[in-house]
Amino acid sequence: GGVWKTSDAGTVWTQVFENQPVASIGAIAVAPLDPNTVYVGTGESDIRSDLSSGDGVYKSTDAGKTWTHLSLDASKQISRIVVDPSDANTVYVGVLGDAYGPSAERGVYKSTDGGASWTHVLDKGPSVGISDLAIAAAKPNVIFAATWNAHRPPWSTYAPLGGPGSGLYRTTDGGASWTELDRKSTRL
Repeated sequence: GGVWKTSDAGTVWTQVFENQPVASIGAIAVAPLDPNTVYVGTGESDIRSDLSSGDGVYKSTDAGKTWTHLSLDASKQISRIVVDPSDANTVYVGVLGDAYGPSAERGVYKSTDGGASWTHVLDKGPSVGISDLAIAAAKPNVIFAATWNAHRPPWSTYAPLGGPGSGLYRTTDGGASWTELDRKSTRL
């Protein structure tokens, strides 16, 4: 578990997250503008019968030498982090949430101050989390978020149970407003 780093195209890997209290990682994002800035979302987002939860988001500004715990402590499972390609302090976090039941922390969170504070910019309720996020490199105010109403009963070995609310959303204003896209949408 944890975060590993290579400086030689994968020949040798070094553990850079071993001093943190959690090993389950759901997402890693390196800031395109500053490769020393790395954001890590804890808690794997693969809802299988045996999974580990996390305790929020961590950030390194020295390429993994040191880490700061930012917040989103109760998020449990983080599926994706995207960083604005023109601003290493603008970051979006997709929270899948508690795999075993509803949680208010589900949704998309945005920070414009490098994770010091967060705004819950997409909230579809306590049963609908985020399974994926994508940011348009040339237009970083355009973001796509895949929502997923899924949970795994603790006693089940079968696939996660799904419900209403799964879909695809787009923002063109950096998360201020979101539009649900459907199969009839022709213009993305």
